[in-house]
Amino acid sequence: MNTVMKMEELFQTLKITPKNLSLYKAAFSHSSYTNEHKAKANYERLEFLGDAVLDLVVADYLFRNHKESEGEMTKVRASYVCENANYCYATALGLQNYILLGNGEQKEGLKKAIVADIFEALMGAIYVDLGYATVRRVVLDIIVPYIEDPNTSFFSDYKSALQEYVQTEQKSLEYVLVNEEGPAHDKRFTVEVKIDEIVYGVGSGTSKKEAEQEAAKEALDKMVF
Repeated sequence: MNTVMKMEELFQTLKITPKNLSLYKAAFSHSSYTNEHKAKANYERLEFLGDAVLDLVVADYLFRNHKESEGEMTKVRASYVCENANYCYATALGLQNYILLGNGEQKEGLKKAIVADIFEALMGAIYVDLGYATVRRVVLDIIVPYIEDPNTSFFSDYKSALQEYVQTEQKSLEYVLVNEEGPAHDKRFTVEVKIDEIVYGVGSGTSKKEAEQEAAKEALDKMVF
């Protein structure tokens, strides 16, 4: 069955009536598929746009409905607009059932990152096809129940959230490895995160990346930049 025809149930779930169906086929087409079938468009451009749409809609919702500081809102937005969250939204909607992959990509299996990207691409397609008011309603219908559920959080990338906040404030950000101990197979790293040369967080972990995430989390928890 044609992929666009199969999506009728999805359109009903989202409560939308598409105008330009080719946008939605592009939103579900991986580059491996378009290369093999000499199709004109894959999801990548729509994903780029959808990412920005999600950021704006969620930021606007938090600003209007929550009283947290800028730093806290940045952390909340990063929690609900990230790969883990987008993957959850996508699978809840069954988007994995509509994705078009090339033969090679099919053999490797459907990757989590692709499913998450498709959610962003779909939001991009709705924005282009039906406008901001419609995509805003769709995004809020999907995401707000998760935001308002105190038991739900997808947050994992504290570094990105801290980087975004620091860029907004035009401050410098640096991670410094201050200690490394243990045998090669069981090392432990300690990292400090500095903002404008002042230490705002210290983290430790079995890898530098883990230690940096812990340091960024501590800095975000302080919320006093």
